[in-house]
Amino acid sequence: MTAFETSRTSAEITSQPQTWRRAAQSVSSCADALPRRGERVAVVGCGTSWFMAHAYAQLRESGGHGETDAFAASEFPGGRAYDRIVAITRSGTTTEVLDLLTKVKGTVATTALTADSATPVMTAADSVAVLDFADEESVVQTRFATTALVLLRAHLEAEGALPAGVRPLAQAVQDAQRALDLPLSPEVSGAEQFTFLGAGWTYGLALEAGLKMREAAGAWTEAYPAMEYRHGPISITGPGRVAWLFGPAPQGLADDIARVGGLLHSVSTDAPGDLDPLADLIVAQRLAVLVAEARGYNPDRPRNLTRSVILSATAPATSPAP
Repeated sequence: MTAFETSRTSAEITSQPQTWRRAAQSVSSCADALPRRGERVAVVGCGTSWFMAHAYAQLRESGGHGETDAFAASEFPGGRAYDRIVAITRSGTTTEVLDLLTKVKGTVATTALTADSATPVMTAADSVAVLDFADEESVVQTRFATTALVLLRAHLEAEGALPAGVRPLAQAVQDAQRALDLPLSPEVSGAEQFTFLGAGWTYGLALEAGLKMREAAGAWTEAYPAMEYRHGPISITGPGRVAWLFGPAPQGLADDIARVGGLLHSVSTDAPGDLDPLADLIVAQRLAVLVAEARGYNPDRPRNLTRSVILSATAPATSPAP
């Protein structure tokens, strides 16, 4: 049995096809709490939850459901009007999220997605969708984050519109199962540096993949919009370094990466047999565990992190794990 199979983080990564399926099945029971078509929505979170908010905001707006913005909870623009604020918080205790929900209470409808029904967010938000079946013991988020995005994506699909090129969720769940068995080449797992790329909703996935590698493995990672990558960031790519692309590649990008000697990882949705980008995030999670263990780190106990950031008035915490 490999170390990947025995760590708690690995077990939670492996469970994602089941938690995704359950989230998709539960969307009707959560529908009243989720944004209605035409609402102007802000989605907030911290760390991983913020990146899932970014992905959802892009999916919702590009699918024609209504104007949707995503913010780190601490950076929410207080003077801007919204019909609903959606907060994603695994722990239900993150200070910045609770502060925002408390500040806007009674002035705008609020919804929270959380994994724990015994936390302050249950009363801080007007409506709550509890994904306790996707809760985690690990400090580093994997299955709660993706399962929350699956619930939101399933709701968009149930309302009859997903952006062009986004696969039906049933296919994404199948791809999640395949992602658990996709081999990672030694060239990828042994790379010196990783740059994650995406466009539209998959840029949020690229940001999250980079964060997972930093949190779990202390790896040197960067993340950019795919088209922006050639405006400077490609200078970091070279032999022994990976450019990991979520979704289809812009024209000429693969050639540019090859020209500078980098290795391109891409499982685009364009060709039969490839993975949904959210399923490819599972592969990146597996990579984070693999690299962490190769470097002698315990992925269940990442350095400098706690499961939730709860700030005091006198001594702000610095551990970024919402």
